[in-house]
Amino acid sequence: MKKAVLFAIFCFMIGNIWAQSEERSILKVNPLSALIGTGSLFYEQKIDDQHSWQIGFAYMGLRIDNTHFSGLAITPEYRIYVKKRSLSGFYVGPYLRYQNYAVTSDNDKGTYTSFGGGVLFGRQLIYKSGFILDMFAGPSYNSGRTKYTSGNGTTNEPGMGIDGFGLRIGMAIGFGF
Repeated sequence: MKKAVLFAIFCFMIGNIWAQSEERSILKVNPLSALIGTGSLFYEQKIDDQHSWQIGFAYMGLRIDNTHFSGLAITPEYRIYVKKRSLSGFYVGPYLRYQNYAVTSDNDKGTYTSFGGGVLFGRQLIYKSGFILDMFAGPSYNSGRTKYTSGNGTTNEPGMGIDGFGLRIGMAIGFGF
């Protein structure tokens, strides 16, 4: 009798695992960001059948000649899936972004800090294997301050050409679980 009860509980648990195989969470990376010396990691969580939230982290560590760029960006996003199949299909995603980067070159040092946001339009595909492909693009706006120290002292200025409207475009790959 005890073995039958344990077997029934085991079968119930396995059945629940198979029945709940639909992805509720996704972990993704942006392989294209590596081309500019940045590593990007995204975590997306389903809220309901039409909505999800995502948080993205990016770290830049890029050296060009004697100039070194390094820093962190954090991007929270809210996604609305058009066909009420959360995590799969076409979506609209308003987002915010905070960036803080340091730049060093010989005797000069500087920082760039910004806050911005925008709206993404994208398509996320979930394959039977659990593999995820997310392609997106959309307008963005960025506003920040640049502070640098050189032989002439310290200067604090607006973003110097980095501020304003732009385009965020990308692709991420990952797995759902």
